[in-house]
Amino acid sequence: MIILDNISKSFNATHAVKNISLTVNTGEIFGIVGPNGAGKTTTIRMMTGLLTPDEGKIIIGKYDIVKESIKAKSILGYVPDKAFLYEKLTAREFLIFISSIYSIPRNEALSRMDEMLELFGIKDIEDELIESFSQGMRQRLLFASALIHRPEALLIDEPFMGLDPFGIRMLKDVIKDLSSKGVTIFLATHSLHFAEELCHRVGFINKGSVISIKTKEEIKGMEGGLEGLFMEIGGGNKF
Repeated sequence: MIILDNISKSFNATHAVKNISLTVNTGEIFGIVGPNGAGKTTTIRMMTGLLTPDEGKIIIGKYDIVKESIKAKSILGYVPDKAFLYEKLTAREFLIFISSIYSIPRNEALSRMDEMLELFGIKDIEDELIESFSQGMRQRLLFASALIHRPEALLIDEPFMGLDPFGIRMLKDVIKDLSSKGVTIFLATHSLHFAEELCHRVGFINKGSVISIKTKEEIKGMEGGLEGLFMEIGGGNKF
């Protein structure tokens, strides 16, 4: 469902991403973890089309994100690490706006909106201005907006920031359910615990390169699990 073919990205003399190649299967939850500045967010932004790779190509479904950007984005959902929302809109107005971007017929959009508001537990505040929302409420609305067009693939950058334990549990259940229904998930996180719990495979990225990719089964069989592997790869505190 997702193919990264030898992608690289530099900013001036800094190599943010260097020759990353990997594939993510349909319905798979693929996690990418690493320290701050490792290249996780740059990689995801290239996958969304917000940044253009200096080299290589990215395929979403059957579409090249650079050459067939509109088609690729039509099957792609994106939850960024920071919630950029129109604060003078209500939650309901914001979701109607997002639905219009994807040209969802109004009646269908209203039905999907109600579904998303219920799913993410924000139905009771749908008519309140986003500017009054807590960080956790904003994160839930961001997920709702990323899913309202029913994407085939979902890119998530640090999904659990600002959420209380209830919100974290809810989002984990949503991610697992989406995967079971065939939605492909690409998840970037600092949390080794969440990556180990949720992901079918986990890739470790450092200094712009993917150093190792392990399956859930391989991680379970290793002493110390994912944390032990990354301490070994990273040489303890060298991060």
